Amino acid sequence: MATVSELKNAVRETLESRGVLGQLKARIRAEVFSALDEHRGARPSLSHENLLINELIREYLEFNKYRNTASVLTAESGQPETPLDRQFLATELRVSEDASSKTVPLLYGLVSHFLNSSDNRGKVLLRGAAVSVSAPGHDS
Repeated sequence: MATVSELKNAVRETLESRGVLGQLKARIRAEVFSALDEHRGARPSLSHENLLINELIREYLEFNKYRNTASVLTAESGQPETPLDRQFLATELRVSEDASSKTVPLLYGLVSHFLNSSDNRGKVLLRGAAVSVSAPGHDS
């Protein structure tokens, strides 16, 4: 007869092999965040910029199969459960895509654009902030 410890290990191994254990842990974390948020009062409204940023991050996380992290992000940030349409995101960010760029998250294309841009001596001036980002191989 199996001991309780052996049964626990067998269940844990089965859930891990099916990929369910991580999902369950993420769901529990999301529920804990939700319960904690209820006690903190109303969350500030999700700004348009944060909505877009969160969606870029969620698309990246899901592409890389970080689904547990994505579920916690959605729960903690107040992001809508249903992902925003990719074309809507591209339009909002004024991004045009070719066939190959549509196979990866928009965040990859944005980062690639800035890493490979040679405008303004390798620097990008961020609007609304007094910060410039140096491109690789250039000093500030």
